[in-house]
Amino acid sequence: MAKILVVDDDDSLALQIADALRDKDYLVDRAANGAEARAYLAAAQYDLLILDWQLPDTSGPEICRMVRSSSLLNLPVLFLTAMADLANKVCGFESGADDYLTKPFHMAELLLRVAALLKRPTVMHSQELKVRDIVLDLTNHEASQAGEKIELYPQEFALLEFMMSHPNQIFSADDLLRRLWSTDSMSAIETVRVTMMRIRQKIKAPADKPLIVTLRNIGYRLEP
Repeated sequence: MAKILVVDDDDSLALQIADALRDKDYLVDRAANGAEARAYLAAAQYDLLILDWQLPDTSGPEICRMVRSSSLLNLPVLFLTAMADLANKVCGFESGADDYLTKPFHMAELLLRVAALLKRPTVMHSQELKVRDIVLDLTNHEASQAGEKIELYPQEFALLEFMMSHPNQIFSADDLLRRLWSTDSMSAIETVRVTMMRIRQKIKAPADKPLIVTLRNIGYRLEP
């Protein structure tokens, strides 16, 4: 489940974009200016940044340059702007943008551009994840164990997918909350614990060889 930050000071447009993205099951946060954008980028991990060119306190290219000069240099960036002339496009791409969409635009085209950028990760992912006898079909959003289907809610699937994609790595509940839940939601650490508990209830594993190990006061680790 991809997490996207939309930065635009036009509340009406930003809301339309966010609603369209959420209809496609993306997690979405919204920022109205550069300061908020920087705060969101520092607080959570995103798979895509949709960035307006003109912001009240800074410019889109300036935010993009900040992203490219930080640990977020591989974060895909899609510019939205009313300025369609070549000079501005060159400026946008030189600041580090991956794509450029001029306003007004059709929401269907935006969704296509988003899908295309999300298919260009730094590390190519298989459409299927396998750990032990558990298989996640990422295309059809289905889970199975030993050939038997497991019914998972979307957030359970997202959490299991993340853990299976990072075997033997330790993540605190706070890490998982920032990575997999919308920043402006009412989610808390307890939400992570409950979701993890439901996954354990649905997946069979020997008591002495649990799939996901809890490290007291540290976090969680998936053991393949």
